[in-house]
Amino acid sequence: MTTLIIDVASTESVKVSMRAAFRGEPQGCRYSFRSEERLLATLNPNRWAIIKALTGAGPLGVRELARRVGRDVKGVHTDAQTLSTCGLIDRVEDGKLLLPYDEVKVELSCRAAA
Repeated sequence: MTTLIIDVASTESVKVSMRAAFRGEPQGCRYSFRSEERLLATLNPNRWAIIKALTGAGPLGVRELARRVGRDVKGVHTDAQTLSTCGLIDRVEDGKLLLPYDEVKVELSCRAAA
């Protein structure tokens, strides 16, 4: 099973992970946003529904994806374009959309101010 972890990370922590990856240390599959606000703006409820529908489904066309999430094709196309542009989902050669993971986890946390 392949899992994508979506989280919030600083530029410095991403650099540390990249250096470790270049040394051959496994990092897992991760997509990091710079802020909680950016993550939440990108993964709005409609786009999260697309992520859920694509998880483990294999390549899907926009029409089929729209049917699965119960939305119009134009709206799904627009949201899928946003997710594709930022790199969360892929477009395969025939134009279908793909999220090549069996599971997606979103990690958010907050702590009491010191």
